[in-house]
Amino acid sequence: MRRKILALAGVTVLATTSACGGGEAEEGEGGLTAITVGAIPIVDVAPLHLGVEQGFFEDHGFDVTVENTSGGAQAIPNVVNGTYDFAFGNITSLLVARDQDLPVQIVSNGVTTTGEQGNDFGGVVAPEGSDITSAADLAGKTVAVNNLKNIGDTTVRNSVRKDGGDPADIEFIEMPFPDMPAALEGGDVDAAWVVEPYLTTSLEAGATEVTSNFVDAHESLSIASYFTTEQVIAEDPEMVDAFTAAMHESLAYADAHPEEVRRILTTYTEMDAQLIEEIRLPAFPTEADQESAQVIADLLVEDEVVESEPNLDELFRQ
Repeated sequence: MRRKILALAGVTVLATTSACGGGEAEEGEGGLTAITVGAIPIVDVAPLHLGVEQGFFEDHGFDVTVENTSGGAQAIPNVVNGTYDFAFGNITSLLVARDQDLPVQIVSNGVTTTGEQGNDFGGVVAPEGSDITSAADLAGKTVAVNNLKNIGDTTVRNSVRKDGGDPADIEFIEMPFPDMPAALEGGDVDAAWVVEPYLTTSLEAGATEVTSNFVDAHESLSIASYFTTEQVIAEDPEMVDAFTAAMHESLAYADAHPEEVRRILTTYTEMDAQLIEEIRLPAFPTEADQESAQVIADLLVEDEVVESEPNLDELFRQ
């Protein structure tokens, strides 16, 4: 097990580092439009890498560079300042960005919960022998999340609230996903919200799955989406249409070919090959789900993460 944890800590993407952005796309090889897409090197972005490999983006006129990001905190400002043309970001980060008057807009779905309690690609886990057996038991405990005021703590609070516990009593501790399995084993935290591949790693180390927090929020919760800025959309709507079409083809291909999702993970991560075969895969529907985003928006208002009611019509490209 220690071997797997060490391997996961080195997850990286194989990408180069060019950028255009700002709505002024450059010409790449063979007359293709060169674009840079920011993406976290995790399971969730497998459709993007498959789409590049399968030629879907080339068919729509793009020469794509995938740029490694650490998450929304890096991706959003890099899209806003034009370093990236598009990026992958979770719904909570994008809602918070809009609350801060940043002009980001969703153009395609990214990744969605499986909708199956106990069989999702993310969940809350407690160490072996813990007295935490339900979401309500998380009240008064320390829970690791990768970022504060984000999709993790927002949905965990919701799970606790729905199960009759007091989410205000949870102490959330910010911690990188790769560190969480060892932190659980060492007793540094009482529980952790983890996504694949760290969910499978934790369970194989003896952890118990407490709840599937994404499923608790909505049975078809869209976790993250691909986005750009209002400026890029206004300056080159045809280019954005083409990106959305290529992304939809990529998502549909990934959703229909789970074996290809597992295979492509070997090309842009350093995940253990055996672990790749064991992890739970998310769902990859093509359409961005504004209804499920409203669920997250309501939770952000309830938890006072945002100052005003988010306008979903402004977040989603209409």
